[in-house]
Amino acid sequence: MKKLVLTSLLTVFAVSGAHAAGMLDNPLYRPDQGMFYSMTDLESNTNSTTRLDLGEEFGYGITDRLAVGIAMSMAENNWFDQSEWGQLGIGVNYRLLDMEKWKADIYGSYGVNPVWAYGKSFMEENETNYAWNIGMRAGYVTDAWTLAGYIDFDYVNTESFNWGDDGWHYLTLGADLLVALNEDWDLALGAQYTGIMDDRVENAGQWEGKIGANYLIDDNMFVGIYLAKYMAHTNPGQWTVADGFGYGAKFGIQF
Repeated sequence: MKKLVLTSLLTVFAVSGAHAAGMLDNPLYRPDQGMFYSMTDLESNTNSTTRLDLGEEFGYGITDRLAVGIAMSMAENNWFDQSEWGQLGIGVNYRLLDMEKWKADIYGSYGVNPVWAYGKSFMEENETNYAWNIGMRAGYVTDAWTLAGYIDFDYVNTESFNWGDDGWHYLTLGADLLVALNEDWDLALGAQYTGIMDDRVENAGQWEGKIGANYLIDDNMFVGIYLAKYMAHTNPGQWTVADGFGYGAKFGIQF
């Protein structure tokens, strides 16, 4: 479902690490005051092995509790026979709870998708959607593992402020588990459900499960790989598992 619409930009905003507070690959990461971070993601889903999506998220810690950032994505298909500028958004995150091991964040973002679709003009009126997102993430952090859950609400429409018009309302629930295998490697597991809340769409929803491994280059840098599996709810009482696996790689750095 997240492949279909701009949702939950900047969801990386929220963390404290499995080996030490502030590790980038932790599901509750957040930058310290005055720190920048960059998260780059290259992935392909199960619908096509020739399509690749490149995502970039760049953020800054205004204080130890408040962070802001910008995110965008590009896509290519059939070895660059088709390409597009997909998502572009800005977001903010605030840490509500910052106890020794318990953490909780609220966040929000605004964005457009696509910015420049293949074969279309820039910000084509009939192609571009505008998305508002609010969410909350909370979890428990130890030196050996971190468990975090989150809930997101997204409102998407063809204009930015047409609140009275019919749009699309998405609800996303998920959980992430990060386990420190040793000083260099982490195991990452995640499950997420995204559903459409509008009555005019029946039985629309998707489960996504991920498993991955991250290599910690140092305290400020990591690389990771992961596999994903998707299952869609398209008919009453019927779930369809997508063929094959999604796959991807990540690179994160803070400075």
